[in-house]
Amino acid sequence: MKILVTGAAGFIGSHTAERLSDMGHQLTGVDNFSSYYDVSLKEMNARDLAKKGVEVKNFDLRTGDLKTLMAQGFDFVFHFAAQPGIAQSSTFEDYLDNNVLATRRLMDAIGLQNKKPFFVNIATSSIYGLYATMSEAEAPKPASWYGVTKLAAEQLVMANVRRGLLNGTSLRLYSVYGPRERPDKLYTRLIDCGLNDKAFPLFDGSRAHLRSFTYVDDIVDGIVRVIEKTAVADGEIFNLGTEEENSTETGISIVEELLNKKIVIRTEPARPGDQSRTKANIDKARRLLDYNPSTSLKEGLKHQIAWFKEKMITGG
Repeated sequence: MKILVTGAAGFIGSHTAERLSDMGHQLTGVDNFSSYYDVSLKEMNARDLAKKGVEVKNFDLRTGDLKTLMAQGFDFVFHFAAQPGIAQSSTFEDYLDNNVLATRRLMDAIGLQNKKPFFVNIATSSIYGLYATMSEAEAPKPASWYGVTKLAAEQLVMANVRRGLLNGTSLRLYSVYGPRERPDKLYTRLIDCGLNDKAFPLFDGSRAHLRSFTYVDDIVDGIVRVIEKTAVADGEIFNLGTEEENSTETGISIVEELLNKKIVIRTEPARPGDQSRTKANIDKARRLLDYNPSTSLKEGLKHQIAWFKEKMITGG
């Protein structure tokens, strides 16, 4: 299969591109190498993909020649590219441009092609709002600009599917962690603080937050399963994540145990729109995609710590 992966140098996008390459597919990866976080980290991911024979092209969906890109005749598009997270440093315009307008440009370019790829939109549990415990059939209640714009992007895609303009699905991912996790995310930052004797900035009230922390390999299992399940996935939205809930407090304790070190905590003001609870309802994905995540939080964090020591400390 010929497959386009947008956001291919990012955390989950790079893992998915790597898996698809290992499965024998012909990959084209694009990424705009945004300065949202240290660009050298994305460049490191791109080098790892290059070792697998996957080139990641510097391409911005907001301004690039999408007509020529899409004319390559892809069988699938996996759309990861987005403005991530709920950082207060990001403006509403950042989320609108990267999440909504870029997706619309991609939809428009696909509409010009005779051969239309199966479109896999990568969405987020933030679409559900402060308590992300619902099924896909329930009404979303996003509480952050990130959630609002990711919902809008999802609905742009699904509107085209409903109108019969293309085939596709949308996957709502839950609290993904693991090797290559962004440096602003919980576990990469925790591990960094523990290994480098730095104070960890913890948002006020977040110790008690509950999350479906899902190891990245388990997420990728669900994402790539769509390739063999297009008939049942077409027109559908799926939650992907683990049903196991853990508090932020538990996550901190596990990292401290694995590092054999107490991490100093520095309390920061609470973030507006931060979710209080996520618990992935994956009944639909189990039934239609045969999805079955199995990695425990402790097992996954062992892998992430090993990656951090190899890549972020030794530069391996």
